Amino acid sequence: MPPIETADQSTPESFEREALPHLDTCFRVACRLTGDPSRAEDLVQETMLKAFRAWHRFRPGTNARGWLLTILRNSFINQYRKQKREPIGVDIDAVDPMAIYRRVGQTDPEGEFFGKLIDRKVLDAIDKLAIEFREVLVLSDIEDLSYAEISSMLQIPIGTVKSRLFRARRQLQGQLYDHAVAMGYISPRERQLQ
Repeated sequence: MPPIETADQSTPESFEREALPHLDTCFRVACRLTGDPSRAEDLVQETMLKAFRAWHRFRPGTNARGWLLTILRNSFINQYRKQKREPIGVDIDAVDPMAIYRRVGQTDPEGEFFGKLIDRKVLDAIDKLAIEFREVLVLSDIEDLSYAEISSMLQIPIGTVKSRLFRARRQLQGQLYDHAVAMGYISPRERQLQ
């Protein structure tokens, strides 16, 4: 019987098979990190390009999703540091003053508002978290990574992952309590006297 041939790990086919199924995960994480879908698209594109160029270093059988998210996070941090040093420029002549009116006129703002009310409140609360809490919360609760995967990806101890996750959830609970009561999801609790 002839030996079973394995595909070369550095081929484009192996990259497509192992890495591309994680595009949606990368995009969701990038959206939470950047807070802007167009910046998230750019970040994912940069991540995939870096991953493709370094694909020969990926070890088969390891966690491709974690490897890609590590590249994504490092790229985000590098972009963030670079942007902090650069001033933001706007070309006033290039701005269309009627763009917002045309956009709103083509949609159902009230329908969009009520359709996204709960999700938008939660996502806004997540976006207000400090980056070290937000990234742990997104990776754990939204992307369903294990503590060990998050620890490896962020290069922090598992205890720190758990601590940051606990603190992030507590902050969210505080931010969303009034909203949950107002929407009738929970009944108001009596304030404990101290």
